[in-house]
Amino acid sequence: MTKTIAIIGGTGLTEPKQLRVLTAHDIQTPYGSTSAPILEGEMAGYRVLFLARHGHPHRIPPHQVNYRANIWALQKLYVTDIISINAVGSIAIDAMPTRAMVVPDQIIDYTWGRIHTYFQGDMEAVKHVDFSFPYTESLRELLLQAAHHAGKKVVNGAVYGITQGPRLETAAEITRMERDGCDIVGMTGMPEAALARELQINYASLGLVVNPAAGKSSSVITLKEIQAALDVGMTDVRDVIAQAVRLFHQD
Repeated sequence: MTKTIAIIGGTGLTEPKQLRVLTAHDIQTPYGSTSAPILEGEMAGYRVLFLARHGHPHRIPPHQVNYRANIWALQKLYVTDIISINAVGSIAIDAMPTRAMVVPDQIIDYTWGRIHTYFQGDMEAVKHVDFSFPYTESLRELLLQAAHHAGKKVVNGAVYGITQGPRLETAAEITRMERDGCDIVGMTGMPEAALARELQINYASLGLVVNPAAGKSSSVITLKEIQAALDVGMTDVRDVIAQAVRLFHQD
């Protein structure tokens, strides 16, 4: 079976500059429309698919992303592996400061009300998937190797706490999440990872820290601060992704 890789871009990455777009797939799914047309093109000389999670331009809040349609459409295009880009806040601020890149290895899901499974409705039997380790280890390793080849530092391993959004968290909520064991916080990691697992698609995340989480700095979190971190940090993310695509196809 031919392997096909897709990148799901988050806040700050609606279209990679290194992507030479060849075609756009506007796929209708049983679950509705995708966030944006799925772009097919070349990156680092290799085939890759790209989907802007929040639409292009950025317009869909995290709790209203049609995660089921997005993942289903990528499978329809024979995607076997997905790298998710996530802008996150840092709870473990000393180990993961602003503009650090992180490859998480665990998830705690605090979201609610999102349709989080394909296994519902009229089924012959209840279905379950093992989600003990939510990220595909081989794809995590690919990201770590890609960062090394790109000459970029990356944190290996973190617990990603996923909140509902679109508001940012309170300081008390972050304190609770820290007690729970979370290292980073964001709004888009679930149900995306679980849906990929249900469709047997390999999945890993590359997180970019864009701000200290609430209560982890002496100042109030501002959109200006987040945008400044995105402007600088996404350059490193793009370099790592380009290397990951190259290594994926050379494997």
